[in-house]
Amino acid sequence: MRKIFVVGSGLMGSGIAQTAIQCGYEVILNDQSKAALERGVTGITKRLERLVEKGKMTAEEKDACLARLTTSVSVHVASNVDLVIEAIYENLEAKQAIFQQLDKICDSRTIFASNTSSISMTSLAAATSRPDRVVGLHFFSPVPVMSLVEIVYGLRTSQETIDIVTEVGKHMGKRPILAKDKPGFIVNRMLLPMLNEAVQVLDEDIGSVEDVDEGMLRGCNHPMGPLALADMIGLDILLEVMETFYIDLGDTKYRPAHLLRKMVAAGYLGRKSGAGFYVYEEGKKVGVNPVLVKG
Repeated sequence: MRKIFVVGSGLMGSGIAQTAIQCGYEVILNDQSKAALERGVTGITKRLERLVEKGKMTAEEKDACLARLTTSVSVHVASNVDLVIEAIYENLEAKQAIFQQLDKICDSRTIFASNTSSISMTSLAAATSRPDRVVGLHFFSPVPVMSLVEIVYGLRTSQETIDIVTEVGKHMGKRPILAKDKPGFIVNRMLLPMLNEAVQVLDEDIGSVEDVDEGMLRGCNHPMGPLALADMIGLDILLEVMETFYIDLGDTKYRPAHLLRKMVAAGYLGRKSGAGFYVYEEGKKVGVNPVLVKG
């Protein structure tokens, strides 16, 4: 493994790219627009500069990292990469379309990995001519900081593929765990229904935004309240995943909270939109969203 092609330059894609270049991999960061790529590279550069300021990296090391990063709006530059990591939004058809396109471009040895948090690896693999070389590499946000990666294997994923991406995960400084191809895999199968339930508790007026979060912070020693965490993940993403759970598993306990649907419909998506359960200025929480304040 030497060269990685990352599809999607948002928070997750740019975080994966940053982690990879810090560990010595050559990375091509891909997105549909130059503006999106510029935002992704700017974010990576700023995060590396902060590491230099904190004394965790030298200026020379930062420059070496950035020298290993290139960008492209074309997928045709992926013809000679060793690993593809797709990190776009949670939509099966969109992910399948990317894999179908890359399947015609990439060498037959290239492994296709998806950063999906809920979509079936078996379904994604079926869109390619290499189902044995399709696997899940589910990183957690912020990628350069969080130490976990889920390796998700589909029905036809080969052991060789699992072994290779496990070593890639370790080389990136992550602790790999192995998960079957079930909705939500391990972490999100437990975590996201809890976040959805927190929204339901808020919707039923059992507690305020701050009280719901304080309850889990102080009562369960969580590092972040569930509503604040939902804002960080993105309420639209939480809704998409819960809808996937509800459809695939058919249990009402996975039904998205009505307030979650309303928040997304109103454009309150969390930090990325400037407001979710909280209001944000320059990415920093400044208070509870006034539409949710009682009295």
